[in-house]
Amino acid sequence: MIKDYHFKKVYLALGYTDLRYGIDGLAALVQEKFSLSPFDEGTLFIFCGRKSDRIKAICWEGDGFVLLYKRLSDGRFQWPRNSEELVNISQQQYEQLLNGFSVISSIRASSASSL
Repeated sequence: MIKDYHFKKVYLALGYTDLRYGIDGLAALVQEKFSLSPFDEGTLFIFCGRKSDRIKAICWEGDGFVLLYKRLSDGRFQWPRNSEELVNISQQQYEQLLNGFSVISSIRASSASSL
């Protein structure tokens, strides 16, 4: 994944996503299931399948989509599995996720503070 790129927004699709989906399938999922536009330039949508050692992401660059895929050689992503919602995370949380740290507690803390 792109570690040093600063996205305008980063969303995690919590729970499980079928990673057989390509760009069109993931973009349709964003649009239909989460009622957001996948064409929001600079916004990264990240998905994780049942095997939490790999994630996929899509990002619209203005003239086309970028499909990102990362598979860890050792270890697993600490992925929130208990929901089927989309959660907005910070750039720092995104970097922590890519470095193998859990962002679950910080997501819950952010959700609780916004109530």
